[in-house]
Amino acid sequence: MSSNKQSFNLEYVSISQTGLGKGHRRSPSDIEFRDAMRKDAQSAMNKELHKLLTTAPPGLQERVQKEFDGLENLFGRFLQESGPSVEWEKMKLLAPESIRKYSDLQLPVTKDMKALLNQLVVIKLNGGLGTSMGCTGPKSAIQVRSELTFLDLNVQQIEHLNKLYGVDVPLVLMNSFNTDDDTQKILRKYSQIKVSIFTFNQSRYPRINRDTLMPVPRSFTEESLEGWYPPGHGDVYNSFYNSGLLEKFIKEGKKYVFVSNIDNMGA
Repeated sequence: MSSNKQSFNLEYVSISQTGLGKGHRRSPSDIEFRDAMRKDAQSAMNKELHKLLTTAPPGLQERVQKEFDGLENLFGRFLQESGPSVEWEKMKLLAPESIRKYSDLQLPVTKDMKALLNQLVVIKLNGGLGTSMGCTGPKSAIQVRSELTFLDLNVQQIEHLNKLYGVDVPLVLMNSFNTDDDTQKILRKYSQIKVSIFTFNQSRYPRINRDTLMPVPRSFTEESLEGWYPPGHGDVYNSFYNSGLLEKFIKEGKKYVFVSNIDNMGA
């Protein structure tokens, strides 16, 4: 009796954790039920985001709508996809011939280099705070050498490049709602520097309650920012496009974008 009871308890735990007992195959009714739940969750999320949108300042609602569109897309993928996001067994090393040594590359002539640089835009990811380094405010404001900050050194690099080749490579900062205000104040000290500096903000997404799958914040203007988060660096593509800067640079003849973290001084 004891062993049978233990076996029953283990089976019960398995069912409660996974929702399906061992060896159970999904029937058409199971699939229909899960599809119905996904549709309900997607619809409920859409309604809650619409409520949040109405609390955003009028001047920001168009931008917030674009950000929420991106969140809904991610949320839909979350509901549809299952299993690991990376299939590691399909990952393979690059073929040796696909990587060229730097020493084997030919240095372009100055005329060609100038033409290429005039088609370049440099984006630095500037959404992180310096809390992991024991500092407050943007990580880019941390002094790292000769009383110069990460941001100072990045501006110096672009200024040197522009002067050396007689070009105008713009420096673009992707800020987050955590760093934008402080960064805008810091940028004032570069007004006499011959570097065109632009900024745009990465998206601001509401955190999702694990149990209800609904947004945590009830208002866009809540004083506490804990209910919101900036998504990862992959958001640079949508946010850059939504900012209007991509269209601007294309019209100016730009073709290439170099992207790196603001604190990656080796890039």
